[in-house]
Amino acid sequence: MLANKNKRMPLQSLTQTKMLEMRPTCENCNKSLPFNSQEAMICTFECTFCKDCVDSVLQHVCPNCGGGFEKRPIRPKNLLKKYPVSTKVVYKPVDVEKHKERINNK
Repeated sequence: MLANKNKRMPLQSLTQTKMLEMRPTCENCNKSLPFNSQEAMICTFECTFCKDCVDSVLQHVCPNCGGGFEKRPIRPKNLLKKYPVSTKVVYKPVDVEKHKERINNK
């Protein structure tokens, strides 16, 4: 039986759901990407990069897993206290030449 698409999950149920980390910076350039950033992009493993790096440096290919990117959703401000975003900075500048080589050898 199909679930009713019009029903919303109660907020109480969210405590049992794994939330996105919402990492605070771009892994390549360390640009700040707060919870409401329109520039944050993530891959399926939640590697986090700014839109500029995804477009111009990474060519839309994650340097960690080889997957693509999607715009990271915004966490509503009223849920930040109960569901805080991560403060863990992952800063691993990409070796652009090696990344291009991996892309071209796919």
